[in-house]
Amino acid sequence: MSNPQEELLPPNAEDDELTLPRASINKIIKELVPTVRVANESRELILNCCSEFIHLISSEANEVCNQRSKKTINAEHVLEALDRLGFRDYKQEAEAVLHDCKEVAAKRRRQSTRLENLGIPEEELLRQQQELFAKAREEQAREEQQQWMSMQAAAVQQSNALIQRPAQSDKDASGGGGGGANSSFVSKPSEDDEDDDDDDY
Repeated sequence: MSNPQEELLPPNAEDDELTLPRASINKIIKELVPTVRVANESRELILNCCSEFIHLISSEANEVCNQRSKKTINAEHVLEALDRLGFRDYKQEAEAVLHDCKEVAAKRRRQSTRLENLGIPEEELLRQQQELFAKAREEQAREEQQQWMSMQAAAVQQSNALIQRPAQSDKDASGGGGGGANSSFVSKPSEDDEDDDDDDY
């Protein structure tokens, strides 16, 4: 007999491909009960129940499809599978979803028909799209080049300012008059000093 705790553990990588995305399940749970914390074990149980429900409905819809000698499972087969399995309460909501799907498909067909009614071949539309993309790329490259050039000009200007600042400081230090306190000179020895040196010998 299998351990119930083991059944609640997350499936391995191969089995995980056959289950619903956990992110979608978590999002549905959060939308339905936003103020309630749901334990990880409960999330796994809900995920397993959803997967099992889908497998059950799919198998029954496939049976209905085979009995009617059809090769494709369509919406009517799924609705009949819900009836057969005793899920009649879900049938009304399923029919509402089916109606929404048909409306979305019809809207897409109308948009496609409008493009066809323009009288422009698909190749021409694709060419125009590529031209617009190319122009956008050129404009972006031009803006980036202008930005780079302005940055370079600012860097050169800043560098020149830094170079001129020490030169100005040196000029101020050396050009402030000949006999100031900062001026340095070497005195030439007088003849009397030389005579004194001779007397020492």
